[in-house]
Amino acid sequence: MSTAVYTLESNHIVYSLSPAHPPALAVPDGATVRVETCDCFENQIQREDQDFGTLDWNRINPATGPIYVEGAMPGDLLAVHILDIELAKRGIMTTGPGLGVLGAHLAQNAIRFVEIDHDQVVLPGGVRTALRPMIGVIGVAPASAPVPCGTPGDHGGNMDCTRITTGAVLLLPVSAPGALFALGDLHAAMGDGEVGVSGVEIAGRVTVRLQTVRGADCPAPMVVSARDVSIIASAPTLDEAAEAATTRAATWIAKAGHVSLADACMLLSAAGRLRICQVVDPLKTARMEVDRDLLRQLGIQLPV
Repeated sequence: MSTAVYTLESNHIVYSLSPAHPPALAVPDGATVRVETCDCFENQIQREDQDFGTLDWNRINPATGPIYVEGAMPGDLLAVHILDIELAKRGIMTTGPGLGVLGAHLAQNAIRFVEIDHDQVVLPGGVRTALRPMIGVIGVAPASAPVPCGTPGDHGGNMDCTRITTGAVLLLPVSAPGALFALGDLHAAMGDGEVGVSGVEIAGRVTVRLQTVRGADCPAPMVVSARDVSIIASAPTLDEAAEAATTRAATWIAKAGHVSLADACMLLSAAGRLRICQVVDPLKTARMEVDRDLLRQLGIQLPV
């Protein structure tokens, strides 16, 4: 494992995840990398009264990268150990007509600056909530056609999963040599669903360790935390995403735990937690959370 710490600055950005992108950085397997990011608007918003029409919408959801991980090959998994998330001092929230769940009820676009006060986020109206840093866009290159950073999928992308945070390990399927990993779209806080179309969008820096896992037989994307695992799926509708996340979890538990599919389904029905990640992207994203203790009881070993 490499002991060097690499840095990739936020001027190395892409707007899609693609096997055709040349690497911005190449690192050995196991390397630690500090990745600097813009906010999801590429820092274009400077005033609360700024006209949405002045934004270049082709520059939304940039990801810093891609990073070539030496030795990572199709069929492997890339384990992204999220070691630290550092945030800027101020974030941004937006919503408006046609945006998010309430877009049909909003007459005007709204922009709000959101201050970060130690371990709290100061929301509009002075309401304070806990600082909960997480990564919205994080993924690897798909096998063929590029996928815009704003679209989630099996390669990762804009999954907007609140479990992708400090201390977690995200498993992603490698589909291109070197994995071509990138991340961006940090949030200081975001509710499950991201119903208004934005969380507290913010620039920052993420420190990750990138490790290749070979021979693992488990669904991905998957988030592994100290307590549980989250199996993630994205689809055109939330119903389809929920069904896909549940099916992936049950099929894996049945095979790895040597139980019937019916028994795996009962386990999830009794003790799983089916959650919404986001409902505002081109594809919707859901996750099935399963406590690691239940997996241990079935003798299921995780690759990280």
